[in-house]
Amino acid sequence: MPEFILESALSKGFESRLAAFDLIKAVSEEGAYANLVTPQVLEKSKLSEQDKAFSTELVYSTIRMSGKYDFLITHYSERDISEIDIKLLILLRLGAHQIFGMRTPIHAAINETVEVGKKVVGQSKASFLNALLRRFSEITDLDDFIDAKVKDPIDNSSIKYSHPRWIIQSYLDRLNDLESVNELLRANNVAAAPNLIAWPNLSTKEEILTEGGKEIDFTRYGVEATKPPHLYKSINERRAGVQDAGSQYVVEMAFETSHSDSKWLDMCAAPGGKAKYLYELLQGKNFQANEINEKRFNLLKKYLPVKVLTNKDGTQYGNFNSKFDRILIDAPCTGLGALRRRPEARWRKTPNDLKTLVKLQSELLQSAAHLLEPGGVIAYATCSPHLLETKVQIADFLHRHKEFRIRPIEDAKRGKVKGLESDGSLQLWTHRDGTDSMFLVLLESTT
Repeated sequence: MPEFILESALSKGFESRLAAFDLIKAVSEEGAYANLVTPQVLEKSKLSEQDKAFSTELVYSTIRMSGKYDFLITHYSERDISEIDIKLLILLRLGAHQIFGMRTPIHAAINETVEVGKKVVGQSKASFLNALLRRFSEITDLDDFIDAKVKDPIDNSSIKYSHPRWIIQSYLDRLNDLESVNELLRANNVAAAPNLIAWPNLSTKEEILTEGGKEIDFTRYGVEATKPPHLYKSINERRAGVQDAGSQYVVEMAFETSHSDSKWLDMCAAPGGKAKYLYELLQGKNFQANEINEKRFNLLKKYLPVKVLTNKDGTQYGNFNSKFDRILIDAPCTGLGALRRRPEARWRKTPNDLKTLVKLQSELLQSAAHLLEPGGVIAYATCSPHLLETKVQIADFLHRHKEFRIRPIEDAKRGKVKGLESDGSLQLWTHRDGTDSMFLVLLESTT
């Protein structure tokens, strides 16, 4: 957790930028998660609400757009990014975002950032920072600048929309159209309003709406927040939660397959949002939530009674004492469908991570096949649209398990389904549906 020295003698602009610098440094060097550490730290600071909002925007968007700004920095510094001191690099990105991504007056963006630079990197490097930021400010339109220098369409999109090329290629493999991919990339770069869920039996959508919000009409209990979640009474009392509408929808589609006596297993239940929703829909009956990771397992205790929790390796079906009618696999994945909510995720995941995760997903599916009662259903979900984590993974499973078929989600819901694919699976898209890009397929045992 970064510690801030916010000096009262200095300007508020300095303090909010120093806070943003320290938070980005914590994400870059200490592996912190921006969406977790930022509200925690700023809440304890002496910054005004306006300055907290400014710092939050600086943190999230500077991290998101760092690929774009690194292209600019490399061009003008004539040094590879790896050769630039990390503190100086963060300051350059911060200044660039104020110049190109915010309505900050140029003189304030440069002067205040340089003042922070004097404190954290010293006078000499601050002079270099000042010189580069002033050169940046001479560019009229950064996108035009990139277009003039990068002609390859995918490389251009990678730099302009600040996503690694391999992620863009994975989107293109699914959408088959670069302009659609660009729409998705732009959507990933826009901060998402928090989505709330009124836990059934504990609160109602109507109660949350009286405190402020917009109804999410394709979910049963979803509300788009119009103020920070901690300002809602039902959230503070743990009668409601924060959960993306796409995740809510996936749980609802899986639950549609259920019968009153269906026995459920949530195989990878942490951090617990989907498990909590499913538990409440089932009214606490015939439900088991499992998580292998000890730290993440402890998170489940905030949502669910200990008696329904198990801390086992889901890939080993022998760890479970019974079979189940319904198994939810909310599979560990690259998270490429939730990049708008996790600013640093696009820079941390790699194709090597993908290989490891695809293997784990396959093992979880294999285990679930052994644990399923005849005629049962596996609901396999990922927060990623990557082919290897979705369509290819399922094709491989069905090739090895002839006793399974895809149960079309429209059959389960018996009505119109958002994001329905031709094979009966479901794929939501951020730029089309306003949700995380969730994938869901129902795998039904035919024996």
